[in-house]
Amino acid sequence: MTYDVVLLIEQALSASDASRVRSLHEGIEDAVVYHVLLPVEDAATRVESAIAALPTTEYMGTLAMGHTNIDLDIVEKEARQRASQQLDATLALLRDSGATADGNLVEEPVEALVDKVKQVDGREAIILTSPHVVAEFFHVDWTARARHKVGVPVLHLLEHETFDEQAGEGEGINGF
Repeated sequence: MTYDVVLLIEQALSASDASRVRSLHEGIEDAVVYHVLLPVEDAATRVESAIAALPTTEYMGTLAMGHTNIDLDIVEKEARQRASQQLDATLALLRDSGATADGNLVEEPVEALVDKVKQVDGREAIILTSPHVVAEFFHVDWTARARHKVGVPVLHLLEHETFDEQAGEGEGINGF
């Protein structure tokens, strides 16, 4: 019998993140299997973000005229390659800690989480993200959306923060 946990992450886990996730399941007698999902950034969104960060006075005239040398296929390929490397690193950390883990790159994070929980008869879902204060406030973050769809307990952890840093005063916020 297995205890399947679906883990949705934004980026590669750190060693402490992997250890923290594993610590949540130490007392479970069944074999725990982690199914890691990592979204691939949408190339068009990345290009829009990059363009938005450019100083408008120098570049907007050229961009508005459609004279860009941005190849979305190349950006998409780079994003997929980066995501694949992050997924491989995460799986290696989990496996090095003694866990059984598999993973997939996904396009639609919440929908993929719902599908994976159903596919593997998951017992819980864990979502590791950086803090997204505005999205969380309006309940449009992955965790809020998943809780309405998954049908199993959903735990939201903040990446690169210990349990103590996520509890109490300044919940989920590093003192920077």
